[in-house]
Amino acid sequence: MAIKITDAGLLDRRPVYYAVRLSLAVTAYLGGWALFWWLGDSWWQLLVATLLAVVFAQFGFVAHDLGHRQVFRTRRPSDVAGLLIGNLGIGLGWGWWNTKHNRHHANPNHEDHDPDVSPSVIVWSEEQVARSQGLPRFVARWQGFLFFPLLTLEAWHLHVASVKALLKPSARRRGLEAALLAVHFAAYFGVVFATLPLGKALVFLVVHQGLFGIYLGSTFAPNHKGMPILTKDDKLDFLRKQVLTSRNVRGNLFTDVALGQLNYQIEHHLFPNMPAPNLRRAQPIVRQYCADLGVSYLETGLLSSYGQALRHLHEVGAQLR
Repeated sequence: MAIKITDAGLLDRRPVYYAVRLSLAVTAYLGGWALFWWLGDSWWQLLVATLLAVVFAQFGFVAHDLGHRQVFRTRRPSDVAGLLIGNLGIGLGWGWWNTKHNRHHANPNHEDHDPDVSPSVIVWSEEQVARSQGLPRFVARWQGFLFFPLLTLEAWHLHVASVKALLKPSARRRGLEAALLAVHFAAYFGVVFATLPLGKALVFLVVHQGLFGIYLGSTFAPNHKGMPILTKDDKLDFLRKQVLTSRNVRGNLFTDVALGQLNYQIEHHLFPNMPAPNLRRAQPIVRQYCADLGVSYLETGLLSSYGQALRHLHEVGAQLR
């Protein structure tokens, strides 16, 4: 399979694609803030908050691709662009998030090694429910219903986690990352509170950050939630570890753009440095290879993927109801 993928040129960089994508994202970002300034003291700013939530998420998708070196082959330009887009652009710590995400890729849905399934608030398996205490145990009873409402806090969680990570002795580029985050938040809060009266400013922040969190969470939820949770007793090879814990969402122009092309999650996990626009072309090769080996390859619609994830969360918490 890897030979077919390479021979098809699917691991080759796509500089023109990413130049256009970055240009559109930056234009939308600057245009959104220009519209915010032009509208001034108005409740129409809530529409701008919605627009900027989408733009911030699209910036996050580009940062994701930079972290996997899909855009540049070497680390330095990837880090520079990631710091500007992540820390400065949307207030997301590039170093912390990149390290966390790489751990997820190494062991997806592994309850001991994947930080994305740690029982911080949501619990992902019956074993985690049995060990849970405090807030996770309280939430677990109805987490299938609470999942999307909780996503309104996800952006705030990412901001706080980014700052907390810089307080650890192991943090790299602490001064630079902290400075960029400080500039982002000073500019972000400064512009919002200088333009809007206190009440409207607070509503703007709630709507913008809430929708930003929902968008990000809704993008990542279909990928692994509700798929098998692995433990130390599971001994799987690389292919099965990545494929059996991942779920694809059927693609079209809307879903590909809206989900940052991460709806081809199986292909992305098998070839994380493959440029995003090539994932769709890799799908037939990967799907046929899995069929030849008898490895289950799951692809479903977007709404169905949410249903599967939410049913799993509800069933996990059943023992507490």
